[in-house]
Amino acid sequence: MKRTDEKLTADIDWLTVLMYGVFVIAGWLNIFAAVYDSEAHKSIFDLSTNSGKQLLWIATSLVLIVIIVAIDYKFYSAFAYPIYGFIILALITTILLGTEIKGSHSWIKVGEFSVQPAEFAKFATALALANYLGRINVRFERLETKLTCLAIIAFPAIIILLQNETGTVLVFSAFILVLYREGLSPLFLIFGFLAIAVFVLTLLMDALLLTEGISVIALLILIYILYQLVIAINKKERKLGPYFQRMFIVVAFAIAIIGVIQSVNYLVNHVLQAHQQKRIKVLFNPNADPLGAGYNVTQSKIALGSGELTGKGFLQGTQTKFDFVPEQSTDFIFCTIGEEHGWLGSTILIAMYVFFLLRLLFLAERQKDKFARIYGYSVASIIFFHFMINIGMTMGLFPVIGIPLPFFSYGGSSLWSFTILLFVFLKLDAHRRQVLGH
Repeated sequence: MKRTDEKLTADIDWLTVLMYGVFVIAGWLNIFAAVYDSEAHKSIFDLSTNSGKQLLWIATSLVLIVIIVAIDYKFYSAFAYPIYGFIILALITTILLGTEIKGSHSWIKVGEFSVQPAEFAKFATALALANYLGRINVRFERLETKLTCLAIIAFPAIIILLQNETGTVLVFSAFILVLYREGLSPLFLIFGFLAIAVFVLTLLMDALLLTEGISVIALLILIYILYQLVIAINKKERKLGPYFQRMFIVVAFAIAIIGVIQSVNYLVNHVLQAHQQKRIKVLFNPNADPLGAGYNVTQSKIALGSGELTGKGFLQGTQTKFDFVPEQSTDFIFCTIGEEHGWLGSTILIAMYVFFLLRLLFLAERQKDKFARIYGYSVASIIFFHFMINIGMTMGLFPVIGIPLPFFSYGGSSLWSFTILLFVFLKLDAHRRQVLGH
């Protein structure tokens, strides 16, 4: 038993564990800085403050890590579906019995603490997806497989949407990167980026004008393909199928993009709530509501810019001290880094996250077992999405949708979910020489 424990300890990727520790401790210190009041004389360990509560979450996270490492690695594939089912049940229960906090009906209150099951849905979905795609008889090129993957991802996302947690729902789009690694056509990624670009253009331009423009472009491409087809017929080429295939793709893309254009106004005006509509409008015009929806982003930019090259120093941020930036210990924790540690500190933190993500991809690629590899890519994709959107929010590049910075932002549910997500993967990686064979 002792030899097994020693081998497991040796096989754990300690570099990733070290980076996790750095993120968590640095996050804790910056949470203290975000709520610091020099006149209150409260300690960083004071449980009445966010920093004190976060320390409690960190301590319980360490307990979770010990439990995860102690459990047999085969447990995570064997119980992937039961865990997924349990989380689905918890999400449904939250809709019926949950507590509403800040407009989101996604919290279950236990005494003085609140838990958000939606945060753990990402972990459960990653397990279920990896377990399904990791099976020997599953082939991704089949339409049935793709539809099943879509159902696994979409089911919890729809329930979370009913809880009014739009930001968390968007995180589930990160799984498209996992599917791309497993063989999803690049056309889906290209169409995804085009849809985002068209969505933005529709908000900035007249929808009818944009529709006409796409139609003209598609028509010109079709005329060019027909011209090539006529030349091929004159040359008596036998294989004419590819020309018809290209025409079908052009028509399908044009219809899909026009569909996106026509659905934007309906989505913005009838699906999104009033405060979400304002956040999108403010993204393109910060002066549209400077004291309302645009206030957070404006103050965030001021905080980041005021730090200049090296920052004002730890606990010296004036934007922080006078509470100008709302939610500064959660969604806007990066502002504290920018103001107190400047461009240099912000760049170092971003570089650390990039290295951390590359490390996760390296670990995922070295897995012999398909389940472990797919799960590893899920972990990297989810953390990447959170990192990209959170940093983008504070800079005004993305609308404010309540996405925490992994391991850094204040919150027990967030820290627990990311800790479980990461250390289950590190447990699987420690047994990378074994194959589950399910």
